[in-house]
Amino acid sequence: MEKILKELIDYALEQGADYADIRHIELEEEEIRTEDQEVQSINNKSDKGAGIRVLVNGAWGFAATSDLDNLEQTALKAIRIAVASSKVNRNPVDLAEKEVMDDFYETPIERDPFEVPLDEKIELLLDAEEKMVEAAELFQTGGSLSFRKEKKIYCDSEGSYLVQKLYESGGGITAKAVGDDLQVRNYPCGFGGNYSKAGYEFIEELDLLGHAEEIAREAEALTEAEEIPAGKYDLVIDSSQMTLQIHESIGHPIELDRVFGSEAAFAGTSFLETEMAGEFQYGSEKVNVVADATCPGGLGSFGYDDEGVPAQKVKIIEDGILKNFLTSRETAFELDESSGGAALADGWSKLPLIRMTNINLEPGDYEFAELIAGIDYGFYLKNNRSWSIDDLRLNFQFGCEIAYEIKDGELTGRIFKNPVYTGSTPEFWRSCDGIAGEEDWQLYGVPNCGKGEPMQSGHVGHGSAPARFKNVQIGVDK
Repeated sequence: MEKILKELIDYALEQGADYADIRHIELEEEEIRTEDQEVQSINNKSDKGAGIRVLVNGAWGFAATSDLDNLEQTALKAIRIAVASSKVNRNPVDLAEKEVMDDFYETPIERDPFEVPLDEKIELLLDAEEKMVEAAELFQTGGSLSFRKEKKIYCDSEGSYLVQKLYESGGGITAKAVGDDLQVRNYPCGFGGNYSKAGYEFIEELDLLGHAEEIAREAEALTEAEEIPAGKYDLVIDSSQMTLQIHESIGHPIELDRVFGSEAAFAGTSFLETEMAGEFQYGSEKVNVVADATCPGGLGSFGYDDEGVPAQKVKIIEDGILKNFLTSRETAFELDESSGGAALADGWSKLPLIRMTNINLEPGDYEFAELIAGIDYGFYLKNNRSWSIDDLRLNFQFGCEIAYEIKDGELTGRIFKNPVYTGSTPEFWRSCDGIAGEEDWQLYGVPNCGKGEPMQSGHVGHGSAPARFKNVQIGVDK
């Protein structure tokens, strides 16, 4: 394969490309879903193909094919697109310098999920559902497991040749109960559960069976719970909800193509401007955020991005001050910087876009009990249920599955249903006055971050510990 791809790159240069790269990808996926103690679906998918990207006179051209006997014709198509684009292109593309690399990277795994018997996976989900049914009066139970294996080969005209073998595993369970309304509890989080760049050992560590009874009882109890009272309260927000808070109000705004206004599909642009770096107070001095593609187990971890740039850890917010953005080679050149290694594509048939890697809120120095102890009356919120944020990523509303009452510095055991909190991004992050430590820090993976037109689905990660925010507006999600 190396000889074929390198010869194709040479061919593209001979035909007029100033720069060329090719990504050849082989993908294998498996998804298992159960509902009401029956198998609902087992989906297996395999796919392979190649995407060729060229620059001609400062304009991009891209073409892709699943027919590997047709690579030269695909390269010519990409060149024709680039030539046509160059005739109307007002902003010729330049690429930031990068190191030429020849390397192999593989996700560290202990147990290949595609070697685990299907019966073992199904039995795990059905056993978890049985525990939920035995623990509470439920309307519906469910579970899912998903696995992904991707072999990605990258080759470019600058001399880089990179091979990566990436594994993903994820899953979760759901309990639904009906009283006056429908109440849902998920473990470990909503929308299909948690995902990691890892093997089947990640599923075993989730301990779905060990948490089944708890979420079943909570779902049933929520049907009898009162709605959370509206008002302004101090909150402790669990990592399971912090994930989406970070994703929507930090991850998307720092994508430099959104800042430039060259990308707006699906998630809008950004309230940030490049001049804010080094000056803008994004959050309180407690808030430190990194984009870390080297984070073990992070769904946004890899060896190299889709431009051949090595994975790296970039400071995004330091002591509350905005420091950097997520960049590709093209956008980094505009800032006279090197790429942050955040150009990724959703498969071989799509162009790389700037995507989040693992956007992590670094741990603080509080014990979880200390966060709770600092609240006279407030709530501890878990698990996302809904979200809404404007096109500039400024004003948001998040709904959670459950709110635990905090009174006189202690959790009382009382729960409330349908909690919703709202805020403005900088004001909210500046109200953060405490973050729990490393022992409470958890990674969550989001396998379906939408961006671009046609839409691309990104696989990103967010790590955080529970964090405390002061005087946040609470409403009710009916």
